[in-house]
Amino acid sequence: MKLWIDFIYLSRYPFFRNMSKRLYISLAFVLLLALEATANQVLVPMDDAQKNHLKAYGVAYWVLQHQQEVDWLLNYRGGSFGFGQTDLFEEELRARGVSYTLLTDAQYSRLLEEIADPDVNMDVMKLEKVPMIAVYSPKTHQPWDDAVTLVLNYAEIPYDHVFDEEVLAKKLPRYDWLHLHHEDFTGQYGKSGRRHGEWLMSQQMESEGVARRYGYEKVSQMKLGVVKEIKAFVAGGGFMFAMCSATDTYDIALAANGVDIVDELYDGDGVDPEAQQKLDFSQSLAFKDFEVYLGPYSHEFSSIDNERRERGLYEENDFFSLFTFSAKWDQIPSMLTQNHEKTIRGFMGQTTAFKKQHVKSAATVMGATEEAGEVRYLNGSIGNGTWTFYGGHDPEDYWHMPGEEPTDLALHPNSPGYRLILNNILFPAAKKKKPKT
Repeated sequence: MKLWIDFIYLSRYPFFRNMSKRLYISLAFVLLLALEATANQVLVPMDDAQKNHLKAYGVAYWVLQHQQEVDWLLNYRGGSFGFGQTDLFEEELRARGVSYTLLTDAQYSRLLEEIADPDVNMDVMKLEKVPMIAVYSPKTHQPWDDAVTLVLNYAEIPYDHVFDEEVLAKKLPRYDWLHLHHEDFTGQYGKSGRRHGEWLMSQQMESEGVARRYGYEKVSQMKLGVVKEIKAFVAGGGFMFAMCSATDTYDIALAANGVDIVDELYDGDGVDPEAQQKLDFSQSLAFKDFEVYLGPYSHEFSSIDNERRERGLYEENDFFSLFTFSAKWDQIPSMLTQNHEKTIRGFMGQTTAFKKQHVKSAATVMGATEEAGEVRYLNGSIGNGTWTFYGGHDPEDYWHMPGEEPTDLALHPNSPGYRLILNNILFPAAKKKKPKT
């Protein structure tokens, strides 16, 4: 553009006025070609050409922080990103080791025309808002790490920590996105029993103190209050993402509203002998018709989780498939399943996978192991908001156990399992489109 402005300015001088018309037009044409060849757009490919998929999400977030819209090119080369070129953006891409290509305006326009073709399963989703992110996590030390926190740190995406007090103090509306990981919302401390005695005692002291301050007699009642606040946050337009035991225990707590399902070991009194009959599945988000397990030492909370002995799957053959959605019609699941691979290596957790028969029909299944009759990745909505449940604990550590060293994501910069987490983090940045009818 500067070349053209300079040409117009110089054309006022006598040298240009005395130039032959043919030469003048030729020079103008050359300058127009030079202008068209100027690289004004950045394309960040997200297929196998990308050296660091996880850092690429962080760059997209960082560009949004600099008041620049980002095009999320759904189903184009693995869900690539496009945005206007600046020297600052290029410096950041190089510093983070993210692969990119420069395009002229004309090239980028042709790319957008290709995506807009009604016969191709692609679309452009405008990212225009910087999502405010909160991670729900205990203040005290935990014997396990958190995959979402790990990938947020690696991708250099900022977030705040919140826990029960912040939720009960109604601070969630200041955020767009809330992550829940490896939490037990039933008030049974992950059914840890005596396996993590020191941690259990610290958690009980912390949780009982919060319960007293907010007028609850039991931790299970306080956790139910937290669950209801989170549900209201989602219904009001928030986005909730949960992994591992934060998925099924969240729904169990909703279904067991007012029913004592917590053993004496954890709250000082016994369970309601009619607890199963009193569950209200109309209150849960994702799951239905499950049996709640009342034993204090059972590693499982309910029949929702497809237990290891039932699955017939082991590390060498544990995979799940991502489903393909229409980018032009089903933007939400399309965004949440963007990836350079469609077959994802499975991974264990206290809650690993969801039995298909317990998933509500209103939920959208986005990833599953059909032969095992299990769902690994699903999404749904309530009110104006959206939720996603993702089974398992760490996408790059199949048997991740408490006390082990955190996964070093520098060794897994192209992890398709971790990409699913980052898809969810960018989702709230999208400009919502009107539903097509």
